[in-house]
Amino acid sequence: MERIWLKSYPQGIPADVTWDEFKSVGELFEKCCAKFAARPAYHCMGKTLSFGELDKMSRDFAAWMQSKGLPKGARVAIMMPNCLQYPIALFGTLRAGYTVVNVNPLYTARELEHQMKDSGADAIVILENFATTLEEVLPRTPVKHVVVAALGDLLGAKGLIVNFVVRNVKKMVPAFELPSAERFNSVLKQGAGLPMKPFDVGHDDIAFLQYTGGTTGVSKGAMLTHENILANIEQSAGFLSRAAGDESPVMITALPLYHIFSLTVNCLMMAKMGGENVLITNPRDIPAFVKELGRHRYNMITGVNTLFNAFLNNPDFHKLDFSHVKLCAAGGMAVQKAVADRWQQVTGKVLIEGYGLTETSPVATLNPPNLPAFRGSIGLPAPSTDIEIRDDDNKPVAIGQPGEICIKGPQVMKGYWQRPDETAKVIDAGGYLHTGDIGVMDDEGFIRIVDRKKDMILVSGFNVYPNEIEQVVAMHPGVLEVAAIGVADEHSGEVPKLFIVKKDPALTAEAVIEFCKDKLTGYKRPKYIEFRAELPKTNVGKILRRALRDEKKAA
Repeated sequence: MERIWLKSYPQGIPADVTWDEFKSVGELFEKCCAKFAARPAYHCMGKTLSFGELDKMSRDFAAWMQSKGLPKGARVAIMMPNCLQYPIALFGTLRAGYTVVNVNPLYTARELEHQMKDSGADAIVILENFATTLEEVLPRTPVKHVVVAALGDLLGAKGLIVNFVVRNVKKMVPAFELPSAERFNSVLKQGAGLPMKPFDVGHDDIAFLQYTGGTTGVSKGAMLTHENILANIEQSAGFLSRAAGDESPVMITALPLYHIFSLTVNCLMMAKMGGENVLITNPRDIPAFVKELGRHRYNMITGVNTLFNAFLNNPDFHKLDFSHVKLCAAGGMAVQKAVADRWQQVTGKVLIEGYGLTETSPVATLNPPNLPAFRGSIGLPAPSTDIEIRDDDNKPVAIGQPGEICIKGPQVMKGYWQRPDETAKVIDAGGYLHTGDIGVMDDEGFIRIVDRKKDMILVSGFNVYPNEIEQVVAMHPGVLEVAAIGVADEHSGEVPKLFIVKKDPALTAEAVIEFCKDKLTGYKRPKYIEFRAELPKTNVGKILRRALRDEKKAA
């Protein structure tokens, strides 16, 4: 397809970008630390780390990891929310020549065990709040080295109080026993006396195994290479870096850094720009979050629709000063027009929406930061990106016609970890990734999503796959058949709904929800359950989820 979108690019944004300045993400980080050593890099819970301090701590972490004899490319899992230890562990792992496996800290034991075994993780860095989950599965995983962090580790004297409150007052650290585990601060202390060997990592090596679901319901790792990530940093910065102007970027980071959007745009792009991330550890506490916003002169904020909507429903948020804000970027889930319009009315700023997938590192399209108003579009293809809208015969459709969004560019993953069959289902011979999303491109090159071809449910920016929920619920002895779909929700965008045919007539919705509690992370659990005498099926007996979705739309 002709790149008709280039005519809509703001002045100064290139049609193509280069990413050969650095051979790896670790090298990018090291050179940025040298360049911006005195600048603040991360702020969390009242404590600020400069790029120089982050450089030293991540070096020490890398040296300790290397001392364990792990080979190049070894997988190191990081299971933490937004806290200062996360970037230290992340950049330390990359500098050591290893691959980062991001893990949602809210995972159940079942989910964690699968990811550790599938990735072949050799080590894990985990916040103590979640260590009891690891204890349950550790003997059944290949993990050999465990590093346990406490929330107050790096907060100085204040950290002692934080740890006491978290452990003894709020009771947020269930008892656990991991006898062979090392404590995070001890690891840094040991690493300070050890050499860090130069890493031999290049563009084709895997930087991240970023797990996502699939049609099989089995979570699988998208292999994101150093080239994928370096290219996507440049593609994102092409649009977003200009928003800060001459000011040093200060980004409010509420989305967890283990989420691909926050990982690339907040954690990695900001390193390239010498910007500061203000980490929000518990973004669900909106009153505390709003108070934190009032303490910082930030010029960028990223989030999902649900977060922006929550702000708008907090009266104290309306009292804040937004004059210094230059960029409000939304991703991870569709932005609702009502939220975007109200956001602009309250803050005077336009919500800029983008689009991408784990498989595209993630940014594939962006809206220009100088839009006068929200336009309900996911934007224009990023620099060095080709997008075709294709029909069911895999042929490009005419401008203005709906079809599947297919993406080709340097940010498209290498494939799924140890799953060539699954890779072949989504990346065609021409290198295009088939997203499963149905979109329309207008004559200016702007794309709008109109439907979803695949069955994925998008809950507050997190992918939820019906098969995974169905497999769990089907284990309940009172369930004969089950189907899961996504239904609209004003807070989360979508939530899972189950349709169940009972085997046990006494089965209740409450019993099903209780059954899911220790098997599915909170956002994957069903919010609604409807019992049916039968479920719609094809002539070969396959349950028709689309028929159930169409029923809901018609209703």
